[in-house]
Amino acid sequence: MPADAPVLEMRKISKVFPGVRALSGVDFRLFRGEVHAIMGQNGAGKSTLVKVLTGVHKHDAGEILLEGKAIRPDSPFAAQKLGISTVYQEINLCPNLSVAENVLIGRQPMRFGGIHWKELNRKAEEALGRLNVSIDVTQTLSSYSLAIQQMVAIARVLDVSSRILILDEPTSSLDEAEVERLFGLIGRLREQGLAILFITHFLDQTYRISDRITVLQNGLFCGEYRTAELPKLDLIAKMLGKELSEFRYATELAARRKEEAATRRKEEAATARKEAPNLLRARRLGLRGSIAPFDLDLGEGEVLGLAGLLGSGRTEMAKLIFGIDRADQGEVQVRGTQANITSPRAAMMAGMGFCSEDRKNEGVFGELTVRENIILALQVRKGMLKFIPLAKQREIADKLIASLRIKTPSTENEALQLSGGTLQKVMLARWLATNPALLILDEPTRGIDVGAKLEIMELILNLSRQGMGVLFISSEFEEVVRCSDRIAVLKDHSKIGELSGQDLDERKIMRTIAEGG
Repeated sequence: MPADAPVLEMRKISKVFPGVRALSGVDFRLFRGEVHAIMGQNGAGKSTLVKVLTGVHKHDAGEILLEGKAIRPDSPFAAQKLGISTVYQEINLCPNLSVAENVLIGRQPMRFGGIHWKELNRKAEEALGRLNVSIDVTQTLSSYSLAIQQMVAIARVLDVSSRILILDEPTSSLDEAEVERLFGLIGRLREQGLAILFITHFLDQTYRISDRITVLQNGLFCGEYRTAELPKLDLIAKMLGKELSEFRYATELAARRKEEAATRRKEEAATARKEAPNLLRARRLGLRGSIAPFDLDLGEGEVLGLAGLLGSGRTEMAKLIFGIDRADQGEVQVRGTQANITSPRAAMMAGMGFCSEDRKNEGVFGELTVRENIILALQVRKGMLKFIPLAKQREIADKLIASLRIKTPSTENEALQLSGGTLQKVMLARWLATNPALLILDEPTRGIDVGAKLEIMELILNLSRQGMGVLFISSEFEEVVRCSDRIAVLKDHSKIGELSGQDLDERKIMRTIAEGG
């Protein structure tokens, strides 16, 4: 092959699911020694294109050429044998196995008819060492954070001989230092001639690491561009399918309206909170080895943000309040009454809902329909002996699908066919069906596009206007500031301060973390 020929070329790829045209004549090229980003809103076709390339889905039209030869992988294993390896956004490993077993699964070194454990552990440490990750590889994968699990998934793929590496939202669970480490590795792999397909919703990361960008919009190919020649505003306009002039005006107008509305809403909320009792009141609530004892108050119609770096204890705090983890000290009151929150069901009966950051393992059930996923929490709260009639289920699901603008052809479609942002809305719909007084949202905008993020943040504000209390967790300080009436700041599994009023500012959050309170 000529040196300047693409290592991979996808021509006029089309894919149709029942009621949905996911891809329509999409082109894509990938060259050796480059990082190529695919950008687009949720539902644009990014994940479908990758699944066609990796053999998860069979394309209906078009062709795929690898080093000039036609291929048609019929499974991820077949794609891997061709040298196409993928690290998915939702970590696809075995949490019950050790880290070492996950890194070398299917390729374990053998000795005397059994696994050579010493060599297995050595090779796993070596693979993780290339990512500058030093952990005990004999521990189960589930004992580590999502960030570490993501690094293990990347180490596993890199340990296999690959010509093409696909990274689907690889930084979604990583902190700043781990992102730097990963980008350093990507840079070295690029220099070695590896072709890297990079999917992310972080614009800054796209511009920092990618050489070229392909833009998709509603399953259509919008264009291929050199990153250095495509301004960020132009990229966003293309993703949204708008003219740049129209987009600039709409963006400026929306920003002014949001700022005015946010100021008015916070003033109204502050007045209402003075008159209303606390919805949630936690005193010295804690769990040894998980989160230090903390005090927390949340009023009706208030959005309380939890801000902190990865591993600061935000999720641990949320799980303790919802009863996923059981506190060993402290107390919780709901609307002034002592509450014994010893399980998620007890929390639900007290009027709480919880959207986990881990959509795959703790959120949506892919094999169930959209309707079944939405109705699940309500059915659990009622009890299995009080079955909700099918007609009522459809009525509830249809109403929530319409109000949240969930993009699905039917309530009877399997949830696994939906995009990440749409799945997030389905999780929200599930809890809204229970009409909770308090909704805990752990990273509700993680791994979704700009448009879907804005919709979800607007939904959060609307829920608070209706009197719902919201505990909002996000790694993006800008999002926390934009949505919250108050912010609790965490560091090293401890609550170190609270911000409100004029102190609701990204710099204030970072200063609080840096100064320790």
